[in-house]
Amino acid sequence: MNKKIIVPLIAAGLLFSCDTSEKKSEEISAPAQDTTTVEEEAPITDPEATEVWEPEPEVVSFDENNVPSDAVVLFNGENLDAWESTKEDVVNAPWQINKDGSMTVVGGTGDIQTKESFGDMQLHVEWQAPQVVEGEGQGRGNSGIFLQGLYEIQVLNSYENRTYSNGQATAIYKQSIPLANATKPTEEWQTYDIIYHQPEFDADGNKTKAATVTVLHNGVLVQDHTEIKGTTEYIGKPKNPAHGEGPIKLQDHGNPVSFRNIWVRKL
Repeated sequence: MNKKIIVPLIAAGLLFSCDTSEKKSEEISAPAQDTTTVEEEAPITDPEATEVWEPEPEVVSFDENNVPSDAVVLFNGENLDAWESTKEDVVNAPWQINKDGSMTVVGGTGDIQTKESFGDMQLHVEWQAPQVVEGEGQGRGNSGIFLQGLYEIQVLNSYENRTYSNGQATAIYKQSIPLANATKPTEEWQTYDIIYHQPEFDADGNKTKAATVTVLHNGVLVQDHTEIKGTTEYIGKPKNPAHGEGPIKLQDHGNPVSFRNIWVRKL
């Protein structure tokens, strides 16, 4: 008799146990309700609420040559006081100053560079190819503008003058092809407006941020925030030596290229 009574009781206990477990499982798996109250911002109806009055940008004026009042004038047509030769045994910049307020490369005398060093900058340069058209490709009106003395923006008479694309006017030499060839005819002056941000290096001399450059050639965008891979080498790949601010250098490539109205704004 006892055995017959015990078995049903055990079975009933198992059923009871299973039923309780299922209820607990249901309780555990039930999703929690989000009771967080989200307060919506009131819509802005007053236009003055989004007006910012400070700081006020400084006023920039312009002289008769359209040079901004906050610019450092590097060449105004009168002298080469802001420049020096890159040759250690030459004191003064040996290029020729012309009656029209320009200066011209004297072939064989070497590059010239600014006495002052620069980092991030806005640089304006006007140049003109030799009026006697001679040579082809890289041999026609060749010079260069080196940012921080290391990174060349090519100067070349690229008007109806084919050469390798990453070596024509406004190329980051041997690195970046311009978006367009905006070179005017040889008898006209060319204008470069350059926005440059220098590279950054860590304490061990490793580059942590690449330099970038934007170039407008005669008002046409030809380099659009382009990354500079390193030094612009004639042979071989770019190098990345750690450095700080550096001079602006103009190249003597043997061609009598002329320059005028050079100024820079520190950014």
